[in-house]
Amino acid sequence: MLITNIEVLPGKRVVKHLGLVQGSTVRAKHAGRDIMASFKNIFGGELGGYTELLQESREQALQRMQEQATAIGGNAVINVRFSTSAIAAGASEILAYGTAVVVEDT
Repeated sequence: MLITNIEVLPGKRVVKHLGLVQGSTVRAKHAGRDIMASFKNIFGGELGGYTELLQESREQALQRMQEQATAIGGNAVINVRFSTSAIAAGASEILAYGTAVVVEDT
């Protein structure tokens, strides 16, 4: 499946618009990561545990969005965006959304 953040796919023609698709995941912080993050706040540096957590979350949200697009007959998702929001103390949602379409080569 083609997934892109642009509105058109070079060399492809959108032949059917299927509508909005989305995938999300809600993740909570890990106590061990919080302890390491507090040290990093003192000494500085990348919060590697959180970077890894967010990367996994984005991948899962994209996978769920792709599954939804496939289920409605899409072979591409265009204009993909990410959003995040706090759900509860220490928990956040990562949302991936875009427009499911059917494309063919031009």
